[in-house]
Amino acid sequence: MTRPAGAGRFSAQARLGLFYVVSYLGTGVSLPYIATYFRSRGLTGAEIGAVLAVPLLARPFLGPGLAVWADGFTLRRTPLALLALGAAAGYLAMTFASGFWGLLACWLVGMTCLTTLTPLIDVITLRRSRLDGFNYGVPRGAGSAAFIVANLAMGAILAVMAPGVIAAWITAAAVGVALVSVLVLPPDRVLDVGVAKLGRAERWKGLGGLLRDRTFVLAVITAGLIQGAHAFYYGFSALLWRQQGISAPMIGVLWGVGVAVEVGFMWFAEPWRRKMGPEKLLVLGGGAALLRWTAYAFAPPLWLLFPLQALHALTFAASFMASLRLIERLAPPQSASAAQAINSALSAGFMLGVGTLASGPLFDAFGTRGYLAMAAMGGLGLIGATQLLKRTR
Repeated sequence: MTRPAGAGRFSAQARLGLFYVVSYLGTGVSLPYIATYFRSRGLTGAEIGAVLAVPLLARPFLGPGLAVWADGFTLRRTPLALLALGAAAGYLAMTFASGFWGLLACWLVGMTCLTTLTPLIDVITLRRSRLDGFNYGVPRGAGSAAFIVANLAMGAILAVMAPGVIAAWITAAAVGVALVSVLVLPPDRVLDVGVAKLGRAERWKGLGGLLRDRTFVLAVITAGLIQGAHAFYYGFSALLWRQQGISAPMIGVLWGVGVAVEVGFMWFAEPWRRKMGPEKLLVLGGGAALLRWTAYAFAPPLWLLFPLQALHALTFAASFMASLRLIERLAPPQSASAAQAINSALSAGFMLGVGTLASGPLFDAFGTRGYLAMAAMGGLGLIGATQLLKRTR
């Protein structure tokens, strides 16, 4: 794939930012509203939970394999375009599928392809930010801002249109990602010119080498525990806050505060992040998770929820960005995609999936006290981060 005409008029930072924006315009609708779509298609609550959890649980097995496949191309943007088209096909097929199994299969295809995009684009953005001297958090934060816009827009659209518009929106967004990949992304190579391309067997061998690296595995598990501890919050915070008497608009504000501090952290905290280093950031993320989820377990009043929501900058953004930097540093260039895919598959996949499956019974049995299980996950993440800091020293 050659460089498209006119792409050079924009900086790499701007082109990568556009990719994140288009991608998160889809995620900003699928994450909050896809359950609404599945309910409109006749699925029960238990069936919806299963459909949502299966792609998360499958990511540790499918994501790294797709990343090894992606590293077999010459340009990094080629598999991005193909995966985005695969996601669009899965989402489009949902409109024709019927019943639980049909919708599950389509959603599994769509989400597996879409979530594999994240570690692959992160590899490009991290490398470009280092070479070109820009802050990785700026293009990534633009994606989070687009998430908010899409979330609010779909809320207004659903007031006048049927839930079928949700599938149409996320399909169009996936097609948009494919177009941006081909027409806009910089033509970064998987390997530098003159470096021999590894065969499939060698790429799989590199993946096995990563899994035998104890420091790498510790970093991935630690980040996964801290990120996975958000499961109860993602699934049941709105229901619990409504039970506390907090209005729906105020719940939207609380969620907005969490995303806003995430964006602010990514955009403006780069000098501080570099000074701290990724190991210390993980320690802060684990400590903040232990504090935040313990406090939520005791149904804090509205005024206290705002500073607790601001901790999202540490529990999510700091630990997420720290894990990216650690994995980039620990993995050889030829295994960069596979390394980030393993990290993403565990933190935003398996750990979050297990937490999501556990959250339903925890909510039914313990209500807000279910957050204590998330606090325990955060505490384990804090222990892992402390050990990681000692090792890397």
